[in-house]
Amino acid sequence: MSIQNLFDEPGLKQITVWGRGVYENKEARDVVVALTEAASKEGKYIQAWENYVDLPDRIFVPVRAYGKISTEEIESRYVYENEAPDIVVLTEETLVKGINILSGIKPGAVLVINSKRSPEYLIKFIKENTENLSKIVTVDANSLSKSVITLSGAEGATDASGIGKGISAALVAAVVKGTEIVKFDNLLELIANKSVAKKAYDQTIVVDADSIQKKVFA
Repeated sequence: MSIQNLFDEPGLKQITVWGRGVYENKEARDVVVALTEAASKEGKYIQAWENYVDLPDRIFVPVRAYGKISTEEIESRYVYENEAPDIVVLTEETLVKGINILSGIKPGAVLVINSKRSPEYLIKFIKENTENLSKIVTVDANSLSKSVITLSGAEGATDASGIGKGISAALVAAVVKGTEIVKFDNLLELIANKSVAKKAYDQTIVVDADSIQKKVFA
């Protein structure tokens, strides 16, 4: 496979989660671990890891965690950055400002944001690559849980608190509602805070990105 066609793997979905260093790196890691482990239950090929470029973590500095889910063996498994994500998740809303969070996204990509604000408000701050967005998904994860701050667990590993103890429980539920990338029941089996995940699934807002862009920028 040539470098130019590296991300043409038809069964591959790439997930990029942006968080704030130290404060939310576990939450970002838990999102990709939960989604990939749920996909593994469905017989899919998976990877989950943190971005080496962002390490070592510094408090509040943007950091990324990555996941890959595929129906076929992952040919790009030794590529350690998601250059063409299908799903982008923000662990907190201010990440829409000053960072090209949608860099390289594929057509039909979905953006999931932890925010109590409306998608119509948030889209105003995203300046690049919005033409490839199909959906914007929001959930107020902070109203349902709090971030778990820990220095244990790294490189796709989990820590003693388990997967989805904090706001990641709400975020992964929102991802599933907006994308159906895995079955929600399989996800719930892995999540430490199941009640938060269930509430978040019900409260998640999913909107068509093209429609709100026409409305906001008309």
